[in-house]
Amino acid sequence: MRFLIVGAGALGGYFGGRLLEAGRDVTFLLRARRAAQIARTGLVVHSPAGDLHIGAPPHRLSEQLGEPFDVVLVGCKAYDLEDTMASFAAAVGPNTAILPLLNGLGHIDRLVERFGSDKVLGGLCMISATLDAEGAVRHLNDLHGLTFGERDGTMSPRVEAIAAQFEGANFNAVATRDILQEMWEKWAFIAATAGLTSLMRATVGDIVSAGGQDIALAIVDDCAAIAAHNGHPLRDAARQRMQGALTAAGSPMTASMYRDLRLGGKVEADHIIGDLLARAPTPAPAVPSVLRTAYVHLKAYEAQRAREATT
Repeated sequence: MRFLIVGAGALGGYFGGRLLEAGRDVTFLLRARRAAQIARTGLVVHSPAGDLHIGAPPHRLSEQLGEPFDVVLVGCKAYDLEDTMASFAAAVGPNTAILPLLNGLGHIDRLVERFGSDKVLGGLCMISATLDAEGAVRHLNDLHGLTFGERDGTMSPRVEAIAAQFEGANFNAVATRDILQEMWEKWAFIAATAGLTSLMRATVGDIVSAGGQDIALAIVDDCAAIAAHNGHPLRDAARQRMQGALTAAGSPMTASMYRDLRLGGKVEADHIIGDLLARAPTPAPAVPSVLRTAYVHLKAYEAQRAREATT
């Protein structure tokens, strides 16, 4: 089975590197700048699960794609999806499975529109990772899970084949019949964490020390209500995990959106929080929810960032 890993950033570099380490047939799709960097340093992963260095990982540039791959694994930011789809389109053939690891659900509609419903699996990953200044992947915690499945709930032969390829690689892979529920629960968690820490500009522990547990629980309620309205009520264990994570005293946890905001970068406000709010029951409550307040805060940041870019 031939895998095309789109990009060698934090997600692609980690999971693609682990698959290569396990002897799988992996090719990275890289931009010229990242390809040049990896040519100098190799693919480097620093991880609690074991460091990894691959001197010359197989890779191609977009213009070098000419034949289909069996699986295309996509882990870009949502605001880059249009350009990313164009970059790997030549690798999608009649039997290609596209496995996206983006947050939210809006990307599924865009992938289906471009490539067809039969090509697109559901997927998510649970990992905290980033690229350092030298281009190495830094895995920041013990989580390195990847969950995937058919969106219609079947355990198809292709899902079983992909699961067999993932077996033995140094990450936790789960093939599930309930991927949409899993994706909704992760979306709720990411939106609540991003909304809370971005709005407060603080870690979970600092928010708790300031007496903000009620705000944290309120944003969990906001996200849970939207998930339930869309037919995917959070299971008890998922809701308890969210509540516990967002009210943990001393926790250093923040969301990547908050980290991007602090650095003055682009944020996925529309894709993670705005799209979730668009799926909320109508009419909206008379008092703005914490989630909507966080969204307005992020949109104001985007407006300020855009204005400053033109001056």
